[in-house]
Amino acid sequence: MAQTSADRSGSDNSLFDALIGFAVDGIMVIDERGTVRVYNDACERLFGYRAGEVIGRNVKMLMPAPYHDEHDGYLKSYLRTGEKHIIGVGREVYGRRKDGSTFPMNLSVGEGTVRGEHLFLGIITDITERQARDRQVQELQAEMLHASRLTAMGQVSAGLAHELNQPLTAILNYASACIDIAEEYNDSDLKTALHEVAEQATRAGNIIRRLRAFTEKRAPVRSTEDLARAVDEAVRLGQINAQERGIALRVRVERDLPLVLIDRIQIQQVLINLIKNAAEAMEGCAHKELTVSLAVSTADRVRVAIADTGPGIPVEARNKLFEPFVTTKNTGMGMGLNICRGIVEAHGGRLWLEDNPDGGATFAFDVPVATSGEHGE
Repeated sequence: MAQTSADRSGSDNSLFDALIGFAVDGIMVIDERGTVRVYNDACERLFGYRAGEVIGRNVKMLMPAPYHDEHDGYLKSYLRTGEKHIIGVGREVYGRRKDGSTFPMNLSVGEGTVRGEHLFLGIITDITERQARDRQVQELQAEMLHASRLTAMGQVSAGLAHELNQPLTAILNYASACIDIAEEYNDSDLKTALHEVAEQATRAGNIIRRLRAFTEKRAPVRSTEDLARAVDEAVRLGQINAQERGIALRVRVERDLPLVLIDRIQIQQVLINLIKNAAEAMEGCAHKELTVSLAVSTADRVRVAIADTGPGIPVEARNKLFEPFVTTKNTGMGMGLNICRGIVEAHGGRLWLEDNPDGGATFAFDVPVATSGEHGE
């Protein structure tokens, strides 16, 4: 049970010790000199010191540099000036364990007077796991951003190659025709210039083809995945700030959903794009509801649907909605849906648009179910 300095007695002391002993977070009390007066069981687990090793000593023994060297000076400065830096607010700092190792923690400090003595109460939460999760999210975001950029470059290159192929071919044909005419007139200078034109047109075509080959979308690296978990990660990675934007975000998962065989990064790229599109489509709408649904569609397919309550897709945009360089937004290149369709089709699925009975749009796609004994390609 937690230990304290002897400044209470009887049932009050027993109740206090019991309450802070039950606490999940570390609870510590120090006086104006920085001497530890209360040190609960959670502190023992966090720092590795027993209460008897800490109570009566300066709290800076639990701090690594530079906190260890600065604490006494800060405490004296606060008592002299009343200027607060951490008191009354939470702050992320580092603690020092008995074995010398350090760990990140959130420290909240309050102050008060007990029986005429000025005391400071610290609540300590170990945030090691939270920081690890944050780093994982950041790494996933960076990986997905990199994959998205490469995919976008591949799609842009494919679009450029397609759009520029005809004019480059025409230039070559006209140059060849002009070379024949120059031969009839025996104009060697003109022939040389036209050969240069043809050579440069051929070179431009080769550059575009090499760029396309270099950035071409990689084949899916599939593994057996829990699609509900992938969706949950995508919602967090997408950072649409639903609450701040007044969007009611719902995720509906059918019970006993089977595992799927997907490239998780690529499918999350699709999900993030569709979720962001849905959120942006509802800007300015009075009612904003975004629903992500997962359900078995066939024996070997799971259907994912992202529905919004926005204005829907204009009729004139529907036929070319998934083509490159087509967009209904004021900004953007119009590559997002084209990339999404390419990713889904590479998985053997399809991506399509549905109308909502009550308005808005639904983009749906399906992915393959992982068969028994299938562990990826």
